[in-house]
Amino acid sequence: MASLCDSDPPLAAAPVRDGLALARGVCRHLRSLGFATLTEFVPSAGLRVDVIALGPRAEVWIVEVKSCRADFAADRKWSGYLPWCDRFFWAVDAGFPEAILPDGAGIIRADAYDAAVLRMAPEAPLASARRRALVARFARTAAERLAQLDDPDPLRRFGAP
Repeated sequence: MASLCDSDPPLAAAPVRDGLALARGVCRHLRSLGFATLTEFVPSAGLRVDVIALGPRAEVWIVEVKSCRADFAADRKWSGYLPWCDRFFWAVDAGFPEAILPDGAGIIRADAYDAAVLRMAPEAPLASARRRALVARFARTAAERLAQLDDPDPLRRFGAP
């Protein structure tokens, strides 16, 4: 079965094609900067971001991971993420054609193990009420995921079938 990225031209160095691996590298880098991260986060109904990061001063960054040109071209929702963050970034591997990325966003170059911010995203501060709601949703999502690791079948404990 062909993937969305199979149409990209081959590169001399084998690029990281797996979006999950890129997201892992992004999360590792952001954690080294003092951010807490979640992947596959839903800031609002109908939206799902690849990576959301909560900084030491409650700053919110969203990172969309693109593993190839076709993956970027197929993304129609990214502009809907802008009202949900202070800074918006694209994360791509070393073989991605960065020139096609919009100017109004940051760029992170990533691999499966780490990342580097190549272009800092412009800041567009969230409104206080939205920030509070987003931080609460972030905390609740993180707590639910942690509880799921601790108890993957919570109903079994209470005798449910």
